[in-house]
Amino acid sequence: MEVIPSIDLRDGRCVRLYQGDYARETVYSEDPVGTAQHWESLGAPRLHVVDLDGAAGGEPRHLSVVARIASVLRIPVQVGGGIRRVETIEEYLKAGIQRVVLGTAAVEQPELVQEACRAFDEAVVVGVDARDGMVAVRGWQDSTGVAAADMIARMEDLGARRFIYTDIARDGTLTSPNFQAVADLMKRARSPIIASGGVTSIAHLERLSRLGVEGAIIGRALYTGDIRLDQALAALRKEEDGGPC
Repeated sequence: MEVIPSIDLRDGRCVRLYQGDYARETVYSEDPVGTAQHWESLGAPRLHVVDLDGAAGGEPRHLSVVARIASVLRIPVQVGGGIRRVETIEEYLKAGIQRVVLGTAAVEQPELVQEACRAFDEAVVVGVDARDGMVAVRGWQDSTGVAAADMIARMEDLGARRFIYTDIARDGTLTSPNFQAVADLMKRARSPIIASGGVTSIAHLERLSRLGVEGAIIGRALYTGDIRLDQALAALRKEEDGGPC
């Protein structure tokens, strides 16, 4: 299982929101590129970047910053937030981004997901962000009547081959992931799932690994020091090798 640090960008800074609330922001760094290099130096296998301004506004606001991050890292980068056109996907891929995450577009423009999956295959990931089991869009500001499990099934039928599931109520809270929701989705999905939201300890990572998720995205817990990335990676390697953690 990959342990994936997250960099959330707002006004050019690395921030974290509490349960996706733009009014409850904590700034952790003024240097996104340096932060990305730091996570890479500790062994991160991949970096997850979220353009919060883009998610709320409907179009990317930090493409140049994300491109700089991708240019200096040796590890792959995936990015989401405001990606609602094929041309935007092409821009990111040309800038060296390995994967783009479609969230709002998957709900409001399913035909875009189908077109993108045909054109870019596994470079496309669908982000399923849910509050109380129901998908939310536009930077988590608007709720829908679509259940997360139904969303995944629908997107699989359109060609999506990988998903990021985020429990909004747990995101940025330093509590715990919604293990039951993740387990339920794993039983129904035919595709790999990356879990996000509430990961606060190595024990959480180990439990997610046993559920079979492909990866776990960590944000606030890395910035606060609740999880040390190098220790988490070492612990998971021991567990996967069958040794004591």
